[in-house]
Amino acid sequence: MADYFSFTEKKRYELGTQARLGRIDTPHGSIETPEFLPVGTLATVKGLMPKQLEELGVQGMLSNTYHLFLRPGADIVEEMGGLHKFMHWNRPVMTDSGGFQAFSLGAARQYGIGKIGVFPGGDAQLSAQPKGDSYKPLAKIDEDGVVFRSFLDGSQHRLNPEISIHIQEQLGADIILAFDECTSPAASYEYTAKSLERTHRWAKRSLAARRDTPQALYGIVQGGEWEDLRQKSVEFITNLPFQGFAIGGSLGKSKADMHKVLDWTIPRMPKDKPRHLLGIGEVDDLFEGVQRGIDTFDCVIPTRFARTSNLLVPYDVPGANKRGTLVLRNAEFTHDPRPVDPNCSCYCCQNFSRAYLRHLYKSEEILGSVLGTLHNIHFMLKLMRDIRASLADGTFFELKAKWLGDKEKARQN
Repeated sequence: MADYFSFTEKKRYELGTQARLGRIDTPHGSIETPEFLPVGTLATVKGLMPKQLEELGVQGMLSNTYHLFLRPGADIVEEMGGLHKFMHWNRPVMTDSGGFQAFSLGAARQYGIGKIGVFPGGDAQLSAQPKGDSYKPLAKIDEDGVVFRSFLDGSQHRLNPEISIHIQEQLGADIILAFDECTSPAASYEYTAKSLERTHRWAKRSLAARRDTPQALYGIVQGGEWEDLRQKSVEFITNLPFQGFAIGGSLGKSKADMHKVLDWTIPRMPKDKPRHLLGIGEVDDLFEGVQRGIDTFDCVIPTRFARTSNLLVPYDVPGANKRGTLVLRNAEFTHDPRPVDPNCSCYCCQNFSRAYLRHLYKSEEILGSVLGTLHNIHFMLKLMRDIRASLADGTFFELKAKWLGDKEKARQN
């Protein structure tokens, strides 16, 4: 594995933080870290061609095992030469294990409790259980894995560590993830503790299931919002022979809770292996994660926001809302000749007005989402380049203060 994958810590930021510059080397190229990885759920970043992603400077992306397993199927992707050839992308790809979607599209969807949810069989943890004889759980966990019904056609499937690893090997990603259980934010301490033990058993099975492929396997630290469980998990997972580590599961009920989880976890992780934060990617999250030592992030926010006319801008851009976006469907932009961000060098901002983009979104023209996605990914990558530069020249805290200070001002307006 050392012949195919490695992580090099190039520089550590001083002043008592864990922030660092690094480089992840994979069979399909390198990722300079810290970096944001756009999500290409179904082997595509919605709305953009691979050539456009390369031109934007995307170093790597994350694709989704669950969705590719259901459609088109791992056998077809393997037959076509793996994900890289299938989607004509010759840069690094990470795949998640599929467990998160099996759970979130199962019980979380059934119960409406948020993005993460599980149905723990007889161990009732959810208060809004549907009534009626027709109720059937969409996902159910047992010691072997999870049985779930496809959101496409209701067909029943099973995922477990062995199946997940086999699918990810068929997909051919450079970085793959161990199969774990994502506990719900509604889960009790007792259930989370039991789930953690199961995740640890599944981590060992994930390692045992892997074949001799040029893929790096990351272990996932769980434990919910409890300090002792997080520390127990990081100690267990980092003592297994994974090539890197991810932090997943419920990170608490607020961003302050998430910061605590990272503070409990990251200082106990090896310094010579990469760290990934799963599913997190707002501006303040990137600064807080980098400061604590996260190397890579993934999140659907830039692409999902773009499809809903939310275009990311610095918080001091007039008209920006509290989340740092311009909502271009709004009537206020009907006659606005300005670009989304006057200081942005992306193709969208260099060529099109807010008025034109509003017209596209209101008319439900595909080009609106395409241009919005291009802009939002450019925004995220530019921010990460600025963060890397600030780590190199010692100005990280000045850059963070500027961005988050502007965010606080936006909240007050």
